[in-house]
Amino acid sequence: MKQLFKTKWNAACFVLIPACIGINYLGKLFASVLKLPLWLDSIGTCIGGILGGPIIGGICGAANNLIFGFTTGDSITLVYALTSLGIGAAVGIMARLGHMKTLSGALLTACVAGFTAVVISTPLNLIFWGGTTGNIWGDAVFAWSQASGLPVILGSFLDEVVVDIPDKFITLLIVFTIVKGLPRKLTSLYELDDEVVSLD
Repeated sequence: MKQLFKTKWNAACFVLIPACIGINYLGKLFASVLKLPLWLDSIGTCIGGILGGPIIGGICGAANNLIFGFTTGDSITLVYALTSLGIGAAVGIMARLGHMKTLSGALLTACVAGFTAVVISTPLNLIFWGGTTGNIWGDAVFAWSQASGLPVILGSFLDEVVVDIPDKFITLLIVFTIVKGLPRKLTSLYELDDEVVSLD
């Protein structure tokens, strides 16, 4: 358990954090500009969690939401910094448990990340937005659920599931491909039993 949250605070990690935040920012901006029915804002968070562990993943996720929210005036993004923190931590834990070494493990990690997002975001949706997410697909499901007489909490839960689960599957498949393609010289910088702190 101690190793799950152990973080190697070296030069490589301090470079990783802003790099992952940048990846998140671009993904979120891309999805927002094209009005995609997905978030695509946690690719960097997941990379950070896999390479640096759950604490680094959580930092990348929360920081991305705060930076994006303050620089674009998107108050909705600010609220979900907690969700992004949870996603980064969950993916980091799954990676430390060895689940990101295979495609099946990556898919399992996507399920865990997706449901983590759903569990954290659903109460936030209810508190701040009456149960909606602001995503066109998810909110269409929410509208259907309310027209069908389902409880608001169930409608909000379904709203999140419809968006977050597919989003995390796509995200983790992208991340799995990226991480698998990284050179060993780079990934070794983040291993807990490796004291190398330079690419030289």
